[in-house]
Amino acid sequence: MRFVIQRVLESSVSVDGKVVGQIGKGFMVLIGVGSGDTREIADKMIKKLIGMRIFEDENGKTNLNLESVGGSLLLISQFTLYADCKRGNRPGFTDAGAPDLAEELYEYIISECRKSVPVVERGVFGADMKVSLVNDGPFTVILDSEKL
Repeated sequence: MRFVIQRVLESSVSVDGKVVGQIGKGFMVLIGVGSGDTREIADKMIKKLIGMRIFEDENGKTNLNLESVGGSLLLISQFTLYADCKRGNRPGFTDAGAPDLAEELYEYIISECRKSVPVVERGVFGADMKVSLVNDGPFTVILDSEKL
């Protein structure tokens, strides 16, 4: 499982010209599900995401997490995080989770995050989405379950 976490001042996602998810300060997270991923792996990733201390405190140090700053989450499914670019110029996606698995884990991640984060917005699984954000910093962190 892979999460690309971007600390944002604001972010939104649109489908067919209509905004379906929007947040202010928080994390916009692109979520890639791999073929071997499970709920147990998702739980580890969620714990790391929620506890991520990448907001600045009063001394300018990155010591604060989402809860400390009243931050929100915008969670967007993105299978292309599993692109394999080893051969040729056209990426392969054989390591990405099958759509049924990916959607089930995406929905699970959303529901689990909502248990501890008051505002959790989302994209539409499998849709052609347009994502807009104001990256704060910029500050981007990549979490890979194989490296936790």
